[in-house]
Amino acid sequence: MLLLSPTNFSDYELIDSGNFEKLERFGQYITIRPEPQALWNKILPEKEWLKKAHVRFEAKSSSSGTWQKLKQMPDRWLIQYKKANVNLKLRLALTSFKHVGVFPEQAVNWDYIGESISLLQTSQPRFLNLFAYTGAASLAARSAGADVTHVDSVKQVVTWANENQAHSSLNGVRW
Repeated sequence: MLLLSPTNFSDYELIDSGNFEKLERFGQYITIRPEPQALWNKILPEKEWLKKAHVRFEAKSSSSGTWQKLKQMPDRWLIQYKKANVNLKLRLALTSFKHVGVFPEQAVNWDYIGESISLLQTSQPRFLNLFAYTGAASLAARSAGADVTHVDSVKQVVTWANENQAHSSLNGVRW
């Protein structure tokens, strides 16, 4: 089986997947998370997954659960994504709904956004991100030099943005 991972994302790696789970590395930490589309068998034995992983998500319902810590790790940590004119520092966290705050498969879109903005023949390109969710695409556009408007209706995102507007990586992003 061929595993596809984003190519320019040194802080992310899909190590293995199967039996409705995925084994992923985010920076220096390795997670085991549910993956309903991983219908095939795992390549690595379960014992190897448990040896590598720092945490495993235990579902309590279809929409929530808890993280079982297998090794010491923080609940929040930073990773970085760099390619050409896109330079992102992303804060990840163990959430009660199995996500960590980034969707690595979106890296190809961040690259496209950065490349497209750099090709524009204007001094201040503008970028509108509707339904922006994690905000990584907005940050990629800002990193590439665009004036960004980020629209989201998720209360936690709006509250966080209001509390952190002075943060240097968000300068030039209107929330």
